[in-house]
Amino acid sequence: MIYFLTILVLLFVLELVYFKIADRFNIIDQPNHRSSHTKLTIRGGGIIFPIAVLAYTLFSGFENIYFVVGLMAIAAISFLDDMLTLNNKVRLAIHLSSVLLLFYQWDLFSLSWYWLFVVLIFVIATINAYNFMDGINGITGGYSLLTIATLYYINTYVVAFIAVHLLMAVAAALVVFNFFNFRTRAKCFAGDVGSVSIAFILIFAIGSLIFQTQNIAYVLCLLLYGLDTITTIIFRLIRKENIFEAHRSHFYQFLTNEKKLSHLTVTGIYMGVQLVLNTVILFALPHSLGALALVVSVSGLVFLGLRFALEGKQRLLGSCQPG
Repeated sequence: MIYFLTILVLLFVLELVYFKIADRFNIIDQPNHRSSHTKLTIRGGGIIFPIAVLAYTLFSGFENIYFVVGLMAIAAISFLDDMLTLNNKVRLAIHLSSVLLLFYQWDLFSLSWYWLFVVLIFVIATINAYNFMDGINGITGGYSLLTIATLYYINTYVVAFIAVHLLMAVAAALVVFNFFNFRTRAKCFAGDVGSVSIAFILIFAIGSLIFQTQNIAYVLCLLLYGLDTITTIIFRLIRKENIFEAHRSHFYQFLTNEKKLSHLTVTGIYMGVQLVLNTVILFALPHSLGALALVVSVSGLVFLGLRFALEGKQRLLGSCQPG
């Protein structure tokens, strides 16, 4: 508890310092046609996530150094992307290098090349999906805090797979960020540096858990984000839209922009549904691919049914104009 409170206070102070820097150098989020907010807000508040991991690393004898180096690289390029418009090839090269460092940390290079390719695609896709889902107040911080809390429970009561102080440092960073973001009028947004960094951190933690337990079901800790992202991509492809262009087609965006639910209400819904899924994973899901496939299939069908019921066939499959 002393460790957690100490790092919590430290990160709170550092976040306030960053706000001063962001204000000085105009690191501000400008609302645009795909935004779910209407006022100028400080961007990059999620920089506190890699800072928390770096602080932990400095006091832990540089544990998991390849993961940390990869995180710092991907955080740095994402922070630059928050301020400048970087070349996609440069950004992709850094992302790829960071993921390869993550693979080295996991000791995956003994696997066949095709398995490396599958994991590579999954990790990069998950990072980008997490970034796409960062569009309303509280959702990145709240959803991530729930995931970290779940991993902390597993690490404490099921199987030890990662340093508990690393999880506590990340949890403290999320508490600090949520203090400024989980509100009706957010003080700051995560920015690419925040959403990409926390995605990288969670992937490292969940991947470490999966490789230690040989139980791929733990990937379901990110299932709701996955369902929203994958179904949105499929619908956009059906509508023959460019999936790489900015849009407001995610289900959470529909709930806030079209149904006029508050950001925090939608965030609470996503957290609540994922909490139910996490409970199923921990206490009711057998360790088998069949059970995993069943949960994914049922969840996917329910999610699709909900989207069709609320959004309608024309919006999902026909021409969709920005709301």
